[in-house]
Amino acid sequence: MTEHITLTAEQVEIIGERFDAIRTRVLNDLGAKDREYIYKIVRAQRGFEIAGRAMMYLPPLWPVAVGSLGVSKILDNMEIGHNVMHGQYDWMREPGLNSREFEWDTVCPADQWKHSHNYLHHTFTNVLDMDRDIGYGILRMAPEQKWNPYYLGNLAYAGALMVLFQWGVMLHDLEAERIVKGERKWGDIKELVAGMRKKAGKQVLKDYVIFPALTGPLFPLTFLGNMSANLIRNLWTFSIIFCGHFPSGVQTFTKEETADETRGEWYVRQMLGSANIDGGRLFHIMSGNLSFQIEHHLFPDIPANRYPEIAAEVRATCEEFGLPYNTGSLRGQLGSTWKKIAKLSLPNRWTKQEPELAVTIERARHEEAASKALAKAGWQRAVEREMVSV
Repeated sequence: MTEHITLTAEQVEIIGERFDAIRTRVLNDLGAKDREYIYKIVRAQRGFEIAGRAMMYLPPLWPVAVGSLGVSKILDNMEIGHNVMHGQYDWMREPGLNSREFEWDTVCPADQWKHSHNYLHHTFTNVLDMDRDIGYGILRMAPEQKWNPYYLGNLAYAGALMVLFQWGVMLHDLEAERIVKGERKWGDIKELVAGMRKKAGKQVLKDYVIFPALTGPLFPLTFLGNMSANLIRNLWTFSIIFCGHFPSGVQTFTKEETADETRGEWYVRQMLGSANIDGGRLFHIMSGNLSFQIEHHLFPDIPANRYPEIAAEVRATCEEFGLPYNTGSLRGQLGSTWKKIAKLSLPNRWTKQEPELAVTIERARHEEAASKALAKAGWQRAVEREMVSV
């Protein structure tokens, strides 16, 4: 059964104004508590790293050392790195927390990540052939993506990406699928490869040569410990990110559907193309507050520690206008995501179609876009997607 929801241009405009007001209110309220919050997270991250490095000298404490380093790397990548590089703390004028200067503890160069993530992903969220985070160039993650036999390995590719996630993120900006098709030449990627080699070289030297060497005869154990900590971080970040983008009910869009979209329509797309994960305060911190992926996609430049306090307003707005607010437990969202990965490894005709949600938006244009609106007056679009149960 398909459920139909229609939003008028006026309703979309109201949504846009409401979310603009939330963003302005929070940004105007930033101050001491946000500064102290990120300082606490930085201190905690450094504390876990120092403790983990120290315990590597004590073999009986090796499992605890690995866990401590794993937590350190998760905090560095998610609650600190990801959010700092979004510019969430640029207002502090703190060199170590400035988006233009920050470099994180992973093999992907910060400047390359900011291009593929901050620009491409957040501008064209879930727009097919524009947002390369849909499948990361190797997976089929939307039924609209044309199937071919290569995708029979969807589950295997996803498993490999999960284990090697930091390396997959590093290679993301190369657009490997375009290289295979001959659409990108060496000259197009030469500088990217040089940046990757430089950053990855430093990370490998740090994790697998210098720190193991500092422990002398414990070199093999420290080497394995650092590798295990990186694996913990990879598994966790993959799971959180995929749960925020690919569970059942998360929608994709075409370039035609999103052409000349208004600010309000952009907000609606972010809500329909994201999913949250339920959990407690510690869970949200360890996820970089990307457990509030809906709020993050709506407000990527707002400090992530503010997402929990605005989530109720976002959810209330969804309910008011009949839009889904996709949220669920980590287990539920993760299970749904892997089920989708498996399902999309097969042609659409071989799989059972799930109930759909059709969202129709009566499109309107501002006066400055009147020339384009004239040709599209009275036009409506229907976006048919999976229905989500929340």
